[in-house]
Amino acid sequence: MATMRRHRANILPHRAATALVTTGPFAWSRNPIYLGNTLMLIGFGLVLRNPWFLPAAAAAAVAVTHLAIRREEAHLEILFGPSWLAYRQRTARWFGR
Repeated sequence: MATMRRHRANILPHRAATALVTTGPFAWSRNPIYLGNTLMLIGFGLVLRNPWFLPAAAAAAVAVTHLAIRREEAHLEILFGPSWLAYRQRTARWFGR
């Protein structure tokens, strides 16, 4: 969120994007907040030794991809065009370069 604030990007998911942030954690993942939430669920499962957190994390990742990420990506493509397409090519949706 700090990286988004430095770029004066909107951090509220229900409002329009105001900047395309591609640095900081966004250089490694197009969705670092969703990735962090998923890793947190996995971590809770490991710490609490509760295997139900693992399928819950997988289900949450699938749900957020279908319910939020795809919509957000379409919105970013409309707003930022070629800049978004270049970023999408070099940065994985979840993790990696």
